[in-house]
Amino acid sequence: MLLRTKEFIEQQQLLSSGDTVVIGVSGGSDSVALLDILHRLDYTCVVCHCNFHLRGAESLRDENFVRELAASYRLPFIKADFDTVAYSKLHGSSIEMAARELRYNWFEEMRCIHNAQAIAVAHQQNDAVETMLMNLARGAGIRGLTGIRPQNGYVVRPLLPLFRHEIIAYLKERNLQFITDSSNDNLNHTRNFIRHEIIPLFEKINTGFCRTMQQTNAYLSGTEQFYLQAIQHWTEKAVEKLDDITVISITELRASPAPETLLFEILTPFGFNPPTIADIHAGLDAIPGKTFFSSNNCFRLIKDREKLIVIRINREPKNAFLIEQGAEAIFYPVNLAFTVVENSTSFQFQHDKNIAYVDFDKIQFPLKIKRWEQGDWFVPFGMKGRKKISDFFSDNKLNLIEKENAWLMCTASQDIVWVVGHRSDNRYRIDEKTRKILVVSYFPAS
Repeated sequence: MLLRTKEFIEQQQLLSSGDTVVIGVSGGSDSVALLDILHRLDYTCVVCHCNFHLRGAESLRDENFVRELAASYRLPFIKADFDTVAYSKLHGSSIEMAARELRYNWFEEMRCIHNAQAIAVAHQQNDAVETMLMNLARGAGIRGLTGIRPQNGYVVRPLLPLFRHEIIAYLKERNLQFITDSSNDNLNHTRNFIRHEIIPLFEKINTGFCRTMQQTNAYLSGTEQFYLQAIQHWTEKAVEKLDDITVISITELRASPAPETLLFEILTPFGFNPPTIADIHAGLDAIPGKTFFSSNNCFRLIKDREKLIVIRINREPKNAFLIEQGAEAIFYPVNLAFTVVENSTSFQFQHDKNIAYVDFDKIQFPLKIKRWEQGDWFVPFGMKGRKKISDFFSDNKLNLIEKENAWLMCTASQDIVWVVGHRSDNRYRIDEKTRKILVVSYFPAS
């Protein structure tokens, strides 16, 4: 088994001989085997142990066991104490997720402090099979079905090709002791339920089920490489990034070999779950304006005419921001520059929707920048009658995102002077009586 692990490390290029490795050691069978194997392969090992304080005296027992284990190898022992329950409540995550985040964040700190080449953790092939089944049950894509990767950044898994029974046999042969976590028998944990209840059922059908899954994992990993190339190709054709907005072309989406699959890969990173993505796909022919929300409630997707628009949910309060007379520029909430010039026949007007020309003597300071609201109206430049802002947006075919991101520049008396970046108000236009011109330039965020 020592030789198999050595060959796997070299094949996957996980570690360089003689370098320092931070090893996560819980005291269980897998981590004890990992420590023994890497020590025998002459890596410089730093033993790191996390005490999550979730099992009372048993947590202290584990810590003391790992401390003595490190001492038996004459290796440095470092431990961290975590209030896992408090962290879980603070971040709104499960205990399992909280422990994972705490563990890997701390391991990375230790890697940097000890100038280690990698963080070695003790996942083995049974863990990979369990992960594949968990992801399958939760509706993961092909990447979820490839189980656990040999390497993820600085985290490496040298024992991944080995099965649990092989590791136990190795420990017996080496006369190495290990401890058992009582929570491993708690069937309320999904992984434990799969390990103790689901996998035995598959083994009744196929006694070599886990080894078959290992072979399937190898096939899927190869298939994944072709799959990811195709996804990247079609994503580049279908997706456009505009500032903090992601625009997906429905035309290009439909032209792809598997539109719903492509949509899954594009939207999953934003937090949209598979049922919602299926609903979005089914609604490609829906009327514009249909809205979907990510499961983390951080993003929403709006179905436009021939586009799907993804935007981070704007939690910015709808305040009015004041602009005092004499201001030369503001940079929040929008970028505006102000210049006052004398009106003359030599003055050159530019036909640019991002520049407004206002009769300086007609306006009242302080000016205000605010979001539009239902009922707001103005008199569009070149017209005599007033028009609701909502109707102006509809006439100009602004989508919902563009409407929500629109700003109004108003006078102190609440009259709208300019729909920023779109159209100014006819009541404040330049005429033959104008003496001074307020030039307002809008610079969209890049």
